[in-house]
Amino acid sequence: QVQLAESGGGWVQPGGSLRLSCARSGSVWPYDILGWHRQAPGKQREPVATMSPGGVPRYADSVKGRFTISRDNAKNTVTLQMNSLKPEDTAVYYCHVQRFDNQWWGQGTQVTVSS
Repeated sequence: QVQLAESGGGWVQPGGSLRLSCARSGSVWPYDILGWHRQAPGKQREPVATMSPGGVPRYADSVKGRFTISRDNAKNTVTLQMNSLKPEDTAVYYCHVQRFDNQWWGQGTQVTVSS
């Protein structure tokens, strides 16, 4: 099994930055698909940023140019750097791992962007 522990959420003013971190433990496979998803109240969970096993990142159009996903294989961590945050970025952010037909989620961390 895979365990995911998230940190870094909180409150920030529009235009500010936050960095989310996800620590992976348990079963770790180099070919897992990694990602960050978010869910706002009343909306479905949506992918924000993903990274292929080869390290190629992909982003939702709404965050492209502002968010950056990265990984540290030695530390088994996945990071989401969020810059130029907007109120519409307010949501619960979840770390995600996909392995064949199985998937695991972090507990979620609240990100609130307001003035």
